[in-house]
Amino acid sequence: MSYENLDIYNISFELFVETHQKSLLLPKYELYELGSQIRRSSDSVNSNIVEGYGRREYKNDYLKFLRFSHSSCDETLNHFRKILRVYPELAPEFEILVENYRKLSIKIHNYIEYVKNNWRT
Repeated sequence: MSYENLDIYNISFELFVETHQKSLLLPKYELYELGSQIRRSSDSVNSNIVEGYGRREYKNDYLKFLRFSHSSCDETLNHFRKILRVYPELAPEFEILVENYRKLSIKIHNYIEYVKNNWRT
């Protein structure tokens, strides 16, 4: 078994790639501001799943990194909210990402609950 077998990993990886590509649609002056923030938070969702999986033998460490992933997912959603407010003309490009990150947030939450209740210590 590998982290690559986790739905939350695969979904977050694909969303990272899509988010990275869409962030390049922002105005040039935003590429190193809001664009950079959204790329980093999106990457953090995925990277914390991987890092946590490497510590899965230690339930509390695993949960800590899964919570980091979940909070980075929330951060990414907040950045999308800013983009939609400041650049409403980009809404068609970003609204589907918002919906997909909301779904991912629920999946990460459910996985955290699963680990809390079922993971060996």
